Amino acid sequence: MSAEKPFSTAYIGRFAPSPTGALHFGSLVAAVASYLRARSLAGRWLLRIEDLDPPREVPGAARAQIKTLAAFGLIPDGPVRYQSDCDPAHRQALAQLLQSGAAFRCGCSRRHLPPNGIYPGTCRNGIPPGRAPRSVRMRTDNAGVECFTDAVQGEYCDHPGRTGGDFVILRGDGLIAYQLAVVVDDAASAITEVVRGADLIDSTPKQLLIYHHLGLTPPRWLHLPIVTDSRGRKLSKSDADDPVVAHPRAEALRLALRALGHEPPVGARLLDSQLDWALANFDPGRIPRGPIAVGVHPG
Repeated sequence: MSAEKPFSTAYIGRFAPSPTGALHFGSLVAAVASYLRARSLAGRWLLRIEDLDPPREVPGAARAQIKTLAAFGLIPDGPVRYQSDCDPAHRQALAQLLQSGAAFRCGCSRRHLPPNGIYPGTCRNGIPPGRAPRSVRMRTDNAGVECFTDAVQGEYCDHPGRTGGDFVILRGDGLIAYQLAVVVDDAASAITEVVRGADLIDSTPKQLLIYHHLGLTPPRWLHLPIVTDSRGRKLSKSDADDPVVAHPRAEALRLALRALGHEPPVGARLLDSQLDWALANFDPGRIPRGPIAVGVHPG
C-alpha cells in the first residue's frame, strides 16, 4: 500500500455528474474510484446532481444516472442532493466575493475578448461606458500561484488566471458558474477529498482561490487519468462504443477497474465479486497518472 498522511477528520467523498445525458464510461470510472476511495477509508460517499445549466440538461437524465449507478452497486450514503437547491448559498457567496473586492461585475462578452481568449482585465476597475453588467468575474491579477498535492498526480502548481485570466463565476445568462458552485456545495457537504478526472485539474487553482477568499477549508484532491480508446481518443457519452451501453455491466465494471489499475482476477466474474475485490485491494498508488486506454475501439 502507498504511504499516505492520515485524514484528520472522517472521510467524506462525492460523485457529482451533470444531467446532460446517460452516464458514460468516463463518469463510471470517476464514480467507481470515488466510491472505492470513500469505502476503503470507512468514509461516506455522497451523490450530487449538478443541475445548474438547464439549457444543456436532458429530461430524465438525472433519474437515469442514479438508476445506472445503483445497477453497478454504487449506492450513496443519504439522499441525492441537487445543486439547483443550493442557489441561495451560491448567491450569498457571490455577494460576499463582490463585497470584498475579490470579484467584480463585467460588461464584456466573448466578442470583446482578444484572439487568445484570455480576459485582459477590462472591467476590473469599472465597466467601460456604453456597456451594461453581464457577468461576474473573479480577480486573478492579485493572486499567487496555487499549489496542492494530488493523491495520484503528485505536486501541482498553477496560477488561477493562466488559462483565461479573470474567470467567470456568474454567467451572462444569470446562471452561477461551475467554479463557484462546486466550491460552495463541496464545503456545505464537508467534502474532505474530491475525486474526479484529470481533465479538471486545471480548475483546481481557480477553486482554491475561491476557497481562500470565502474563508473555507479546501478538500484534498485525487485526479484520475483520462480514459481513451485504443487509438488515444477520449471516450465520451457521444460514443456509440461506450462500454456502459456496449457491454454487460460486469464487463463494463471490469474495464473501469482496469482503467484504475485495479482489474480483478479472472475468477471474479460477477459484478458484486469484482466490487468486493476492488474494495479489499484499493490503493491510490495503483492508479495510473497519465491517459489510460481500455481497449475499446471506435465504431
